[in-house]
Amino acid sequence: MSKIKITQVRSIIDRPKRQKDTMKALGLTRMHQTVEKESSPQVLGMIHKVKHLLKIEDA
Repeated sequence: MSKIKITQVRSIIDRPKRQKDTMKALGLTRMHQTVEKESSPQVLGMIHKVKHLLKIEDA
């Protein structure tokens, strides 16, 4: 499996609780915070749900 770099680029203020929970599950709690995750179907599904708040790169 490959790694993906995920960076939060938009705020979660005024977002539905479900999107906030997804961001927390991805490990993102602050603006411009970056995490590296394995590219698994579960992680890709979470990314798809909040892709408008993220910047995604290959690691």
